Amino acid sequence: MTSWAGRTATEIAAAVREKRVTPREVVAEHLARIELLDARVGAFRTLRATAALAEADEVAARADLAELPLAGVPVAVKDNLAVRGESTRNGTAASPETPADEDHVTVARLRAAGAVVVGLTNCPELCVFGTTEGVHGTARNPWDTTRTAGGSSGGSAAAVAAGMVPIALGNDGMGSLRIPAANCGLVGLKPGHGVVPAGIGHGDWFGMSENGPLATTVEDARLMFSVLAGTEATTESAAVAATDAVRAGEPVTRTVAVSVRSPLVGVTVSRPYADAAREAGELLAGAGHRVRRADPPYPVWLGTTSLAHWTAGTAVDAEGLDPRRLARRTRVHAALGRRFVGSVRGGVRREQLRERFEPFFAEHEVLLTPALARRGPAAAEWHRRGWLRNVLVNTNYSPLTPPWNLTGWPAMSVPFGTLASGAPGAVQLVGRPGSEAVLLELAEQLEELRPWKRTAPLGGSGEGA
Repeated sequence: MTSWAGRTATEIAAAVREKRVTPREVVAEHLARIELLDARVGAFRTLRATAALAEADEVAARADLAELPLAGVPVAVKDNLAVRGESTRNGTAASPETPADEDHVTVARLRAAGAVVVGLTNCPELCVFGTTEGVHGTARNPWDTTRTAGGSSGGSAAAVAAGMVPIALGNDGMGSLRIPAANCGLVGLKPGHGVVPAGIGHGDWFGMSENGPLATTVEDARLMFSVLAGTEATTESAAVAATDAVRAGEPVTRTVAVSVRSPLVGVTVSRPYADAAREAGELLAGAGHRVRRADPPYPVWLGTTSLAHWTAGTAVDAEGLDPRRLARRTRVHAALGRRFVGSVRGGVRREQLRERFEPFFAEHEVLLTPALARRGPAAAEWHRRGWLRNVLVNTNYSPLTPPWNLTGWPAMSVPFGTLASGAPGAVQLVGRPGSEAVLLELAEQLEELRPWKRTAPLGGSGEGA
């Protein structure tokens, strides 16, 4: 009997289109894996077992089944995006339990492409922090369940890394896709501004937040990204053209800068993550790319600017919520942020940052950095701990992601190497506006040169582990 849990989205969709398996069979097997494993992982806030099976049958009956890019593929959705018929809790007890009338546009696009939403995944309250825990549960790293899955798309990342779903939808306002992807050994792409519809919270954290895919392979990330961006045919054609060029002996040479410097003054990058970035650069150089060491001109005011935007985004999202139902760390974060909302909304610092980085990216097509500065902290009740302690832990382990939300440029996390604990390492790729295809291309080369284990060895059925 063929097992579908642990297979890639690309494999599943092809099998469903060719009627080698039904959407119900695929979804039922993934639901069984969730029931088996999620008590240990904490990926899901709510499971849509009955609804998902009914929707799988609807996919099977579609006249366009043979054309659906995500035919019958189970997908998880971060619990800050609307799923029709389900409440959107955003990680907090202060949100209403009212079911959504309509899908968020990204969820609608996934469903239109044939995907089946099996559940909504845990996130920290108002998606503020880089760890995922709170009143609805704690998301753990499937590779090391004593550690956080990361945040704020931690539940989505944990679900994919554990093989509960092949792909998941998350979003990224200061690293919220790339941080959990790096922790959990996944490909996580934050698109550039305006490429994928946002509509996250109240104003997308001043335009810094973007929706994007979490996947175990670059191929799946590219497929899901193309669906979210509404460019399936164009993206597929570009990928085929790039592959044909390589096969013809004409690979595209990219100019890549490798930097292991932390963007934030006083924060250092640990040796395992720095070594991963250097080694990834060496592999790309060996593949024919022009690679050299070069640090972006990070300004000394980057830390204060990041904090101002981070807290101000929370202040806006907390408006109208009962503060008595918010965790203390969230209340403090929002209170601080209210002082900055006016200045942040003008976007002056963000424009200054873009202008500062543009000469660097005129010289280098892609920046390669460590994805994290050190491994994720313990899976603990961080929502019950003090605000300063949370901020310091988050800043010290993930200083490399926020600059690219401030600029609005595309960035992605790619698995690379293995930490001493056995958990995956990761690097980050950053590009100019419109360079998502270039980042995916380089990530795919890294995947070919240094393949990674796709699924954490938690037990249960599933291939690809």
